[in-house]
Amino acid sequence: MADTPVEKMTFEDAIRELEVVVGKLERGDVALEESISLYERGAALKKRCEAKLSEAEAKVAKITVGPDGEAAGTAPLDP
Repeated sequence: MADTPVEKMTFEDAIRELEVVVGKLERGDVALEESISLYERGAALKKRCEAKLSEAEAKVAKITVGPDGEAAGTAPLDP
């Protein structure tokens, strides 16, 4: 998974790998150079997760109902 380009990862894959990266950094049992690489990968994974969440939020909408009770369209979930 660490070889997969971050920009091609699904949210689920990115969050799983981010958890692994954070775990390794928290344990502190990696060399300094590897820690730096892990931190950089983790920052990219975090950014990917945030972008995917933003995309999902933009797609979430509620159905608006017109005066006749029929669906009239959609509106943002949090106007």
